[in-house]
Amino acid sequence: MLTTLGLAFALMLVLEGLMPFLAPAAWRDMFRRVIELNDGQIRFIGLAAILVGLGLFWIIS
Repeated sequence: MLTTLGLAFALMLVLEGLMPFLAPAAWRDMFRRVIELNDGQIRFIGLAAILVGLGLFWIIS
């Protein structure tokens, strides 16, 4: 189980690193737009990401 969790974390880091590596200007611009969002909008994005992740986890497992 720990190996699977480690592999999942490693894959997450690879996927998170693709955007800043391949398109650093677009990545920076995206963060500029995120800074302009209010707390409720950011929380909604976080909640949506959690729900999608849990849904994928449930479907795959």
